[in-house]
Amino acid sequence: MFTRMQTSRARHRAEDPERHPARKRVLVSAAAVLFAVGSASSASAAIISTDDPTAEELLAAEIVADAGDAERQWDQVAPMDSILPVKEAAAVEPTEKTEPAEVPEPEPEPEPAEEETSESSDGGGSVDIAADCSEYSGNKAIGCTMTLEAGWDMNEVGCLVDLWDRESGWDESAYNSGSGAYGIPQSLPGDKMAANGDDWETNPATQIAWGLDYIEGRYGSPCGAWSHSESNGWY
Repeated sequence: MFTRMQTSRARHRAEDPERHPARKRVLVSAAAVLFAVGSASSASAAIISTDDPTAEELLAAEIVADAGDAERQWDQVAPMDSILPVKEAAAVEPTEKTEPAEVPEPEPEPEPAEEETSESSDGGGSVDIAADCSEYSGNKAIGCTMTLEAGWDMNEVGCLVDLWDRESGWDESAYNSGSGAYGIPQSLPGDKMAANGDDWETNPATQIAWGLDYIEGRYGSPCGAWSHSESNGWY
């Protein structure tokens, strides 16, 4: 009885490698999968390289083959561009330093022309000279302005200029020692002009105002006085 038991154990040990050929092949297949994991086709071939693959081996080979096909399908997919905005560095070209443009200075606006004024010799006042009397100066400009203000025209001004050029030369201090006549209009006597101002001896405007009043009352206009002077030598 002891002898039979030894024979039986020995048989089991001898037959052990042959009783489980599928297990051996599965181990070999698994090793092939691990070795050829980088290539699905190689792994599949390694699994079914046995002469008589079992159902488990065929299933493993199919799974590995499907995995390889899926991997190759991903290889055919074009890489997707990043959806994140890419900030491109703007090319900054060096700019030439330009000189600032010269800004022309504004021309000063012309100041309004002031009306010419003529002051009397004694500083007793001034007369704003009319624009039409710009051709005259001094006492003649005052006489021209006052003649226009009295209502006469430039033709009458011309007659007055001629008249008093002859009488006094438009000098407010002119004195005729023979007759005693005085001033621009040669008032006789001179103190008659005090009716138009106490400064009659020195202020040409006072003398002209008196002379225009005299001419208007006696001859009607400067040209009437000039005509009488031309005929008689006096007015």
